[in-house]
Amino acid sequence: MKEKISRLIFTFLVMAVVLFQFTFLSKASTELSNNLMCWGLRRVENHEQPVLDTEPLKILNEYEGISVGNSQKNYIYLTFDMGYEAGYTEKILDVLKENKVTAVFFITAHYLNTQPDLVKRMIEEGHIVGNHTVNHKSLASLSDQEIENEIMNLHKALYEKFNYEMTYFRPPKGEYSEKTVGYTNTLGYKTVMWSFAYDDWDENNQGRESYAKEKILNNVHNGEIILLHGNSKDNTNVLDECIKEIKKMGYEFKSLDEFEK
Repeated sequence: MKEKISRLIFTFLVMAVVLFQFTFLSKASTELSNNLMCWGLRRVENHEQPVLDTEPLKILNEYEGISVGNSQKNYIYLTFDMGYEAGYTEKILDVLKENKVTAVFFITAHYLNTQPDLVKRMIEEGHIVGNHTVNHKSLASLSDQEIENEIMNLHKALYEKFNYEMTYFRPPKGEYSEKTVGYTNTLGYKTVMWSFAYDDWDENNQGRESYAKEKILNNVHNGEIILLHGNSKDNTNVLDECIKEIKKMGYEFKSLDEFEK
């Protein structure tokens, strides 16, 4: 009985400390700039790392966010944004399993609510599930409480379903501010951007498999964080070939948990 009471007291004290830290940090976040920043980059040739936009990168780095890995290591980190299911994820997961590649799937609440079996499979097969918010809203337009709701309501829902704790966050639309990145950190999340993406999200502009392969393969670089959208038929159809070709080029796919800056 005494041991149980001691555990309860310890839990209460830990929660009190966490609450104090959260209150302090969230208060501090109101003093940060909320100027909207949009993630951008300029591609370069010969498989060199792209040039990332200076000011957004500076803010991201100040809060230990992730954008591109070590320029001397031939590591690739594969990520998918999953706002909704278009019928391709089973094949994507099959390809990843066959090629022994671990990816990050940034999901919304809609995706979790409509495709729990696919999310469960992601977790069971060793992939990382990341937070892409409840409603895919630009965070810079929201209050602190709304930001917390967008992130933590999804966090709690996934934890309750699968006992899985998310730790990586991707801002919807690639938009953020110093305030939103700082506030997201107080919620226990690391912000993850990308060093490669292309116009793959439009389901009405598919049937360009050669174009997709060219874009993906011509821009491979050390430390690359690839962003692909899971609703793209082209991505799904070329994924196996691209993974195999990238490996032949001498690159190694790594889990984001193994990220090296």
